[in-house]
Amino acid sequence: MKITKIIPFLSVLFFALPAFAEGGAASPISHLAAAIAISVAAFGGAIAQGRAAAAALEGIARNPSARGDIFTPLILSLALIESLVIYALLIAFQLAG
Repeated sequence: MKITKIIPFLSVLFFALPAFAEGGAASPISHLAAAIAISVAAFGGAIAQGRAAAAALEGIARNPSARGDIFTPLILSLALIESLVIYALLIAFQLAG
């Protein structure tokens, strides 16, 4: 289980190192690193948003009167999760750029 968590990190690190060594135009390796970085971030964001929404819907299903208390933190957490994915997109643009 632990190896499955470290493999994406090491693969992104492996492909991103040549991108930082360049001084000129971006190479195909940096484009691949950008693609891997944004795909890992999008996958992680989708999993996190799914879990957050499932937990919120389960809480609302168990106690419908708590809808107002659950809804605002849910929207806030979804916005924060999405902002992390947008940061990864900006980093991917910097790698490919």
